[in-house]
Amino acid sequence: MPERKDPLKKKFYEKSSKLKTSLKALMKEKGATIVDQVQAAQVYGGARGIKMMLWETSALDPIEGIRFRGYSIPQLREKLPTGPDGKEPMPEGLFWLMLVDEIPTQKQAEWLSKEWRRRSKVPNYVYAALNRLPVDTHPMTQFTIAINAMQSESVFQQRYDEGMGKDEYWDATYEDVMNLIAKLPHVAAYIYRRSFFNKDIIKADRTLDWAGNFAHMLGYEGEDFKNLMRLYLTIHADHEGGNASAHTTHLVGSTLSSAYLSLAAGINALAGPLHGLANQEVIGWIFNMLEDLGTQKPSTEQIANYVQETLDSGRVVPGYGHAVLRQPDPRFMAQKRFAERNCPNDDIVQVVWKVFEVVPPILEKLGKVKNPWPNVDAHSGALLVHYGFNQYNFYTVLFGVSRALGVLANLCWSRALGLALERPKSVTSEWLTNYINENAK
Repeated sequence: MPERKDPLKKKFYEKSSKLKTSLKALMKEKGATIVDQVQAAQVYGGARGIKMMLWETSALDPIEGIRFRGYSIPQLREKLPTGPDGKEPMPEGLFWLMLVDEIPTQKQAEWLSKEWRRRSKVPNYVYAALNRLPVDTHPMTQFTIAINAMQSESVFQQRYDEGMGKDEYWDATYEDVMNLIAKLPHVAAYIYRRSFFNKDIIKADRTLDWAGNFAHMLGYEGEDFKNLMRLYLTIHADHEGGNASAHTTHLVGSTLSSAYLSLAAGINALAGPLHGLANQEVIGWIFNMLEDLGTQKPSTEQIANYVQETLDSGRVVPGYGHAVLRQPDPRFMAQKRFAERNCPNDDIVQVVWKVFEVVPPILEKLGKVKNPWPNVDAHSGALLVHYGFNQYNFYTVLFGVSRALGVLANLCWSRALGLALERPKSVTSEWLTNYINENAK
């Protein structure tokens, strides 16, 4: 059977081959150049801030926030191809940009949407595996099980077992990445309807784009919600390589595990309370506050008092503070602008905005928080609740569907550039203590 014409794959091969050749020459000539120096506190503190991996698809600036191939989120909303009504960007366009460093045309984004529809059929055994689980199994557990189950579909694994050469790794990985991204909304929507709607599954609408069809399969037909999904799946797609889900996907991928196994590992990292689960915790904190205050329309003074009580009890205000950012998260601001256009009078949205006014000054006075500003999690739950999406423990699955775009695009680059197995050197606490005592000034 002749190979299908795939303009994205052809373009990726051309660009990745050129960069691979350039990097090899650079490493041969100047590979001994010192890039960074490690502090003892970084060794102890989770390697925070140490420059030690290549990540092609995005970079995080402490002031300007995330940039995808150099483009800020406001620029992406202006330049990327959009959904049918022209209001929000298509995630297909962002994936194209991350993979080949070019803003696609509307026609190219629509080709990719059609290509993902072609690849989207999920094997029946995946659904059968999910149906063997208790219906109240956490959606993230179901999600990672489904992704692992699809490993038997891996083109990379099949071709690796057949003895393909290293120069073909990127090609087989590309096929896995395209197939997996195409299937994720179908799997996620099935889990959602199975878990919360008595297995009332909604069939795909093959006339819709990737995000629009996801909204449809979840059970939300309004155009505003489809646009919310387009925006949500775009802005959550990548956050450079050092965050837990991205780094985990990269690490597992460096062992030559397939895209399926690599992403499943990354999804497990995303499920942690210090990472993707935070979006669930934010909306929970807000509703606990409203219940304690006995009102859906608290004053800024009431919110300030509740925030102070939260901090005084030794807890954190979820959704505020970020390991890198030193300004309000542009992803938060993008969602705020969406809310201003579509649901400015919603009670919960109003609460989120009041919390935005109240929390940063309080955290700044503490003098312990480098970034008192909101991150992306501080707003997303309120928008979902506005549209009736109140199954909070599913929110991180939405995050996972989106994050797959960035981590899998970068996995293609890791394979194309022939990046090595990741193997940092560890030390014992005794070694670290002795070294500090002997060398500290």
